[in-house]
Amino acid sequence: MPTFPSALPAPRTPAPEDAPALRWGVLGTGWIAERFVRSVQRHTRQRFTAVASRDATRAREFADRHDIPHSYGSYEELAAAADVDVVYVATEHTAHLACARIALEGGKHTLVEKPLGLNAVQATEIAHLAAARGLFCAEALWSFFLPRFDVVRQVLDSGALGDIRTVLADHGEHFAAGHRILRPDLAGGPLLDLGTYPVAFAVSVLGAPVEVLASAQPHPSGVNGQTSALLQGADGAQGILHTTLFSDTPTTATIAGTHATLHLPGPFYQPGDIVLTLAGSGTRLTYTEPHTAHDALHFEAAEVARRIAEGRLHSPLRPLRDSVTTLKVMDEIRRQGDIHFQGEEGSGAGIPPEAA
Repeated sequence: MPTFPSALPAPRTPAPEDAPALRWGVLGTGWIAERFVRSVQRHTRQRFTAVASRDATRAREFADRHDIPHSYGSYEELAAAADVDVVYVATEHTAHLACARIALEGGKHTLVEKPLGLNAVQATEIAHLAAARGLFCAEALWSFFLPRFDVVRQVLDSGALGDIRTVLADHGEHFAAGHRILRPDLAGGPLLDLGTYPVAFAVSVLGAPVEVLASAQPHPSGVNGQTSALLQGADGAQGILHTTLFSDTPTTATIAGTHATLHLPGPFYQPGDIVLTLAGSGTRLTYTEPHTAHDALHFEAAEVARRIAEGRLHSPLRPLRDSVTTLKVMDEIRRQGDIHFQGEEGSGAGIPPEAA
């Protein structure tokens, strides 16, 4: 019989400011790049030495806003810069593969904003290229680097939940007309932006599913509007997932076991609380941390810097094989939901073996 703990564990996440300082270059100047740079500059010793955009003016303006010494009007120029150790790819989803190629072929360690690629074939290519070049590479799925998720890992490793039978996860947001998520030419729809979180969460708990059942509904803009999926684990456990851009939803996650249930109040993929409840009773424990939202993006940068300094090519918190597995599941969800991306390289068919 599993033992219900007397308290939830403290996170083991090292202090971000203690991570070795590396020189960073940023590809892209959009919403996520702004928040990543701000958070990293505020909370770590990492240095941003260069930024690149296909529009040199936008790159220069971004550099001026963030006190970055160099800006470039092409990604290739940044990848060739001698004062850049690691590249953060923050471009649109459709450019992740091309930009990761540019960075890795330029000899730079690389952190690619989620999703690693549009599909598992693209993600596998990136993983193989990084391995061939002997370079660090990871997907910037920031949830897995947060202290909150280290507490989740410890609870799971302790066996306190008993046999896990169900994972529930949801992420829905309403978007106004004109938002990039509504653009078919940018691989719009909720799956890559929002659905990545529930799928990755469920796969991290249950492992690769043996069966996927999915249903999708289109959006008037021409992208997918919402998708639901049922993942069947090898041991019979189920993941029940949903993502939508039609409306705001609770965006919570729950792991239910035979002995206890772990609940992440929304938004579950950001910093926040954890509630552990003993089955059949009102006994509960709560872990609380500041709800700092995207100001917590620096945790992933600090992890990358530590692993590169150690000579590692992957982070155990989000190894590339997990990113590939997540995209395999999303490829199958897309196949069943008849969801397609314009000009997509690769496909969900004939996926190579998982990246090491």
